[in-house]
Amino acid sequence: MAAGKTTMALGCRVYGLGVMAIAVLCLAWGTFDPGQPVPKAFPDRTALAYAAALLMLVAGAAIEWRRTVAWGAAALTAYYAFIVVILMNGRVVLAHYAEFGTYSNIAEQLAIAAGGLIIYAMSARIEATLAARLARLGQLTFGVCALLFGGAHFVYMNLTAPLVPQWLPPTQAFWAYATGFGQIAAGIAILTGKQARLAVILLTAMYVSFALLVWAPWLLADPTSHWIGSENALNLALIGVAWVVAESLARLGR
Repeated sequence: MAAGKTTMALGCRVYGLGVMAIAVLCLAWGTFDPGQPVPKAFPDRTALAYAAALLMLVAGAAIEWRRTVAWGAAALTAYYAFIVVILMNGRVVLAHYAEFGTYSNIAEQLAIAAGGLIIYAMSARIEATLAARLARLGQLTFGVCALLFGGAHFVYMNLTAPLVPQWLPPTQAFWAYATGFGQIAAGIAILTGKQARLAVILLTAMYVSFALLVWAPWLLADPTSHWIGSENALNLALIGVAWVVAESLARLGR
């Protein structure tokens, strides 16, 4: 159990760092994260962007401390689930419901909410049965998100393949298809409970490879790009989410 708690703490910390990185970028640019679509004409938009960034920064920092982890996780779950997913992205879904990208984009934000829910379930002083149900809900939500992430690789192959380094054999398209299939397979494993932990461990490693092979080199090439910076921060948060899901599966015996 002690080893499990250590691993869980590391996953939580990566998750918290990812959210804090998103927040710092929002503060630096004075705007919302690209995954949090707020109309430019919205009243007091800049002030709200700073307020949202401060909330994410404080909650992400709270994740890093054992005594405040449950409070930070609860705040991030509520913010991402109700404000980001429903209020911010809900209107986008209504306006572009026929576009697959609408759902894969919202899945990125939903995955962060799922990670927060699992961390809350695993750290809050709540009844064990409720904790297990909340954790499983977070796992299932992330499983659906993984399906959407993988599907986006196939639907938007023209956008995905160019992200793969050209020097990586055999081809860019091969790795775009392979990583898309891998995420779909991981999603199915999580939803069915068949080899779920192994699948999520491999998925975590895949997200780490995205950071090393794609997003970090892009950031070094153009450190002034808000979009590239936000993709790096988002990927770090998703590494944390996948890590937390893997550990929660181990603790629940799945």
